[in-house]
Amino acid sequence: MMTNDSLSPVQQIIAAHRRGEATGLYSVCCSHPSVLRAAMRVATAYGTVLLVEATSNQVDQFGGYTGMTPLRFRDYVHDLARQQGFPLERLVLGGDHLGPNAWQSLDAASAMRNAETLIAAYAAAGFHKIHLDCSMRCAGDPQYLSDELIAERSARLCVVAERAAADAGLPPPVYVIGTEVPVPGGEASLAQAGAVTAPEAARRTLDVHRQAFMACDLHAAWRRVIAMVVQPGVDFDHSRIQHYDAAQAAELSAFVAGQPGIVFEAHSTDYQRESALHQMVRDHFAILKVGPAATFALREGLAALCHIETELVPCGQTSRLMQVLDEAMLAQPSHWARHYPGSSAEQRLLRRYGLSDRCRYYWGEAPVMAAAQQLFANLEGVEIPLSLLSQHLPEQYLEVLQGQLPASANALLEHKIGRLLAQYARACNRNAAADDSAAAGSAAAIC
Repeated sequence: MMTNDSLSPVQQIIAAHRRGEATGLYSVCCSHPSVLRAAMRVATAYGTVLLVEATSNQVDQFGGYTGMTPLRFRDYVHDLARQQGFPLERLVLGGDHLGPNAWQSLDAASAMRNAETLIAAYAAAGFHKIHLDCSMRCAGDPQYLSDELIAERSARLCVVAERAAADAGLPPPVYVIGTEVPVPGGEASLAQAGAVTAPEAARRTLDVHRQAFMACDLHAAWRRVIAMVVQPGVDFDHSRIQHYDAAQAAELSAFVAGQPGIVFEAHSTDYQRESALHQMVRDHFAILKVGPAATFALREGLAALCHIETELVPCGQTSRLMQVLDEAMLAQPSHWARHYPGSSAEQRLLRRYGLSDRCRYYWGEAPVMAAAQQLFANLEGVEIPLSLLSQHLPEQYLEVLQGQLPASANALLEHKIGRLLAQYARACNRNAAADDSAAAGSAAAIC
């Protein structure tokens, strides 16, 4: 039996939750530097651990859509933390939906070989929290994968992760199992949203994974399974939100309360009311994932800064950031076309304002990055009047007015993102929430 001192920060939080403490863990699923800097400021202000997760299509052994391998992503996030003065011992990296997701067009044997290389790269790079997800149907697979096959493939990947971490001289990972989740990034329509997971289905997921782990002699790894992914009844599409209903999730919550050592992990918690986030942690959905809502706040902040820019910078010198972003999306529609239905006018609105925030895939495109750099350079050379802040960034205006926030473009943007992330920090750390006024009083705080 491990002592509390030998537990990782993630395991300590889960253990505290299972002892009845009002605590949880929020996961920031994003690679944008402004979002990550804001997350580090929030974690500093509220005294929380910061869990940053990369998804299997975002970061893989070939670079993913970000162009980063797991090792490069680790170094990138660690460099940001050092620049922010954020302690690495409070920073945890996680891998989300790790499995054959990116190779579903291949036969299962080939897809799983790629998945083994993927998960070995994550574990060897020090990603501590690993979501094993083999729910994806590969070429030649039956239309519906059995629970046993999903669990068998997940255990196979766990063997690889255990070996890779040990070979790298790293502490063994902790694992999340289960696959009954909303579509990553939100549904195309809430009509596709799933019902709350039945307790019987959750029990079966737990049982078949336990059997698969035991069959692979993964007894020690099974003791490090900290959570199971289920559908708590929260989701969103491009324009609507499915809000948490504690009564509908009561039986599911009661089920996990009787399973020692684990909690539920909730995906697609974006856009939930803060009160619902608190309720979810209370009901043992103690790991809350957020992604598109953070980049939605990023996009809102950048759009507001563009409005300010047009008032202060000569027309021919403006960045045209939002136009450049839309041009990039039109040039490469694969990330949004099947998600945004309707006429060209309706699609234009969704590209800019959709809650699923498909524009998040384009911030790393070279023309978009150049336009963003020009926006910040333009605003560095001018003083932003309070009246324009009041018009376009009213919440940040109040902080500037009180001397709590500098009126620089970067600070304004990160503060806006931080207000969203702070809801998660408060939900996952009730002690921090009780001392929220103290956090608000710090010049570095995001509240």
